Amino acid sequence: MANFDLISRLAHDSGGKIIMLVMDGLGGLPRPSDGLTELEAARTPNMDALAKAGSCGLSIPVARGIAPGSGPAHLGLFGYDPLHYEIGRGVLEATGIGIEVKPGDVAIRGNFCTVDGNGLITDRRAGRIPTEEGAKRVELLKKITLPDVDITVEAVQDYRFAVLLRGAGLNGAIADTDPQVTGAKTLPARALKPEAEYTAKLVNQWLEEAANVLKGQEPANMVTLRGFAMEPGLPKYAEVYKLKAAAVAVYPMYKGVARLVGMDIIETDSHDHAADEFKRVAAIWNDYDFVFCHIKYTDSRGEDGNFDAKVAVIEEVDAALPILTALNPAVLIITGDHSTPATYKAHSWHPVPTLLHAPGTHMPDRAQSFGERECMTGALGQFPAADLMPLALAHASRLAKYGA
Repeated sequence: MANFDLISRLAHDSGGKIIMLVMDGLGGLPRPSDGLTELEAARTPNMDALAKAGSCGLSIPVARGIAPGSGPAHLGLFGYDPLHYEIGRGVLEATGIGIEVKPGDVAIRGNFCTVDGNGLITDRRAGRIPTEEGAKRVELLKKITLPDVDITVEAVQDYRFAVLLRGAGLNGAIADTDPQVTGAKTLPARALKPEAEYTAKLVNQWLEEAANVLKGQEPANMVTLRGFAMEPGLPKYAEVYKLKAAAVAVYPMYKGVARLVGMDIIETDSHDHAADEFKRVAAIWNDYDFVFCHIKYTDSRGEDGNFDAKVAVIEEVDAALPILTALNPAVLIITGDHSTPATYKAHSWHPVPTLLHAPGTHMPDRAQSFGERECMTGALGQFPAADLMPLALAHASRLAKYGA
C-alpha cells in the first residue's frame, strides 16, 4: 500500500510514462457449461501476449472477503487506502460533472422517482427517463431556494442528478432518503450526528419544495437523495507521485474520483467504445506522465448476468489494445477495480486479474494468457490493489533509492 510520506520523498518528475487501463468489474467466476470465466472464455490475443511477456497477479481491492463499491475500489487502484480515505457518492457525482466541491460543502446524489397519489414509490428510477427529460425536471428544482444556503442542482445522467449545498455550519452526516423498496414513502432526511441536525432540517425543507414543483411531472414526480458527503481532502497525484495525470472515462462517477485525486479530465464523445477512448489517450499522450483509462461495460454486463455480452466487451477492448501499445508506455497496467461475475450479477469480493507490462524491468512469469487461473500463478501473487501505484512508479524509474 502506498505510504504517501515515503513515496512523496522518493518520487521525482522524470522517468517513463504509465497507462492504467481499468475494465470495470473485470473479474469473473466459471460458468457451469465449460468452467471458464468471462476473461478466460474471451479471445484476447493481445492481452495474452502481454501476459506472457510481463507479470501477472490478482489484486485485492479493499480487503479479503469485502465486495467494494466502485469509489473505494478505484481509490485503491490509485494508491489510496480505501479504509482510510472515504468518499461519499454525492461528492463523486458532483465532481464527476464538474461541480467544484469545497471544504464545508455538502454534495448529494439525487434520483428522480415516481410516487402515486398516496405518496408511495411505484418506481425508484422514474422509468429510467432519458437524460434530456431529467434535465427538464432539474430546471424546476433549480427554482428552490433556502435561507442562508447556496444551492446548485445539475443533471447527471438519465434519472440521476447532483445537489450541492454551500453555507455555514453544514454537515454531511445524513441518512439516505431512499427506502430502497417500492410501495413505501420516501424517507425524511435524518441526521446521523447532532452536528448535522441543521443540515437535515434544510434538506427536508428542500424535499418539501421539490415535491411541490414536481407535482404532475410523472413519471419523475418526486426525488430521493443518497450519498450525502463532504470534500474528503485527498492528497493529489502531483504532490505525492510527481505525476501529471489525466483520466479518459465516460461515466461521471469515475471522472469524479479521478478529479478528486488531481487528474485532468479528458472529455470524450465515446459511449464507452474502447477504440474511441484509446484514441483519446493517444491524442493527449505527449502531454501527460500518467493516463487512467476506464471501460464501464464489463461491469454492466456482469451485473446484467450476461456472460456472453461481458465476453464481447473484453474482446472489443483487446482488439483495440494496439492503439495503446503503439504508444510504447514504460508501464502498462491492465486490471479491474473489482470482480463482477455474470454468474453472481453483482460486485463480488473475488481478487481481480492484473497484468503489468514493463519491458526491461518486469519479471516474466509462467502465465501464458490473461485469465484468473493463469494470474494465480503469476509473479505478482495476490496483493492489495493499492500496491499498484508504487509498483508502476518503480517500473517507470520514477522512485529514488531509499536510504544510503
